[in-house]
Amino acid sequence: MMASSSRMMQAAGISIFLITGLAAFYSLAEMPKLAVMIAAVWMALGFAVLIKFYIRGESLFRGSMYILVIATFLNQSVLSLNIGFFSMFLYRLLLIAAAGLFLLRIVKERSLPGYWSEVRVKGVLGFLLFWLAYGAVSLLWARSFIEGIKYLFLLGLGVAFVFLAVFTFTKVTRLYLFYAIWMIMTAGLLMLGFMNHFLQIQLPTSTLYGASEYKLGYPTAVFFNQNDFATFLTISVFFYLGAAKNSKNVLLKTASILLALMCVYTIVLTESRASLLAVGGGAALYLFILLPPMLKKLAGAAGVAGVILGGAFVLTKLDEMSANADPQASNLVRLNLLKNTFHYLLDTFGFGVGAGNLPFYLKHDPIYETDSVVEVHNWLAEIIGNFGLPVFLGYVTMYAFLFIGLYKIYQQTKEHKALLEAGMIGLAAFLISSISPSSVSNLYFHWVFLGFVISTLSVLKSREEDHDGQKSAGWKKRDIGPPQYQNEFFY
Repeated sequence: MMASSSRMMQAAGISIFLITGLAAFYSLAEMPKLAVMIAAVWMALGFAVLIKFYIRGESLFRGSMYILVIATFLNQSVLSLNIGFFSMFLYRLLLIAAAGLFLLRIVKERSLPGYWSEVRVKGVLGFLLFWLAYGAVSLLWARSFIEGIKYLFLLGLGVAFVFLAVFTFTKVTRLYLFYAIWMIMTAGLLMLGFMNHFLQIQLPTSTLYGASEYKLGYPTAVFFNQNDFATFLTISVFFYLGAAKNSKNVLLKTASILLALMCVYTIVLTESRASLLAVGGGAALYLFILLPPMLKKLAGAAGVAGVILGGAFVLTKLDEMSANADPQASNLVRLNLLKNTFHYLLDTFGFGVGAGNLPFYLKHDPIYETDSVVEVHNWLAEIIGNFGLPVFLGYVTMYAFLFIGLYKIYQQTKEHKALLEAGMIGLAAFLISSISPSSVSNLYFHWVFLGFVISTLSVLKSREEDHDGQKSAGWKKRDIGPPQYQNEFFY
């Protein structure tokens, strides 16, 4: 088994090396993109056939999923090809390959019922399928069929990753490896962000590439702009804090604290106010979770009062801004984007304008002035505008279910606190920071993070059920995974 795992990791490393090297060769030699893409696919298929003789199908599929998680953090910086109105790059190619491997496996072994029986979040997966189905039906009333297809393609890729993650990361040790990959890759992106800022060098995939000198200092790493990068970092902050709090390894604890501070500093450099607010809100929630029960009640009451007062203050400011602001001011434009979205929602009787059609409406039929901005810059508004109340209410319910499910387990166990804390606080922080990017549908890390959270809840719910069943039968609690993963993050 150990030999198989070693070969699997070697195969994964060679695959990344070959494809990345090919991309670098393209950059230097200016090969036609289509030729590079065909060569990359051919190499990947040939390599897969070669290693199939040495690695079991399950290990091959799991290895491809780890490579896929790594590829998420490369975004479109490696091997990008435009095909009509779609663009294909490394992450999407690997996702399609991983999905193909999984389908071949379940067809050959007829193992889908076995995978499904182990899932403890069937309702969540059911909602994601409903979301896709509703989006497909919404094309019947969508004004732009092409925009709808493009959006459903992105949504389908995201949902596919979540399903593959839930079927793959079925053990605690696998979740910790997922966690470790996220932290390691984030550290690399932070280095790129510092390069952006201090050397004023941007990658070609950034919208700031070739921009004015004063814009070149914004950190973007492999993302399109600084807001997308900042939103990603709001999640990563709490991955690092969870590792720092729950690890006994002094080196890991120290490194995690430093990297968390580097994340916050980079967010400051991006000047993303929503992401800074998300870090503050996430930190407040983190402290609340760690408080003893008596103090939680007092803090909860104070928090509710603060939200009410803060909401009243914000509404007052919005009224003043609407009355006095320049029609093209940034904040007023965002407000008008929301007003337009809710106008379209009412016009469609709560069913939404159709998958991916909100930008089409904002471009061609704006009721309120948006200064030619066609993205709503708010994830929840994007959902309700495109898909209406059915999907919006389902998404909010799913989000609450995930958070409450993790919190219940957090209260009942002393194990795996890092996984639980990163999942809970990351959910809250992302929800706040999601008002920063122009659109979340094409932010792949959102789906990868969602896959991590859903997989974590499924695995830990399964462990709790096993423990309760064995306890009621008078059995000794069963160990799952090596002892070092039972109570701490990493020693």
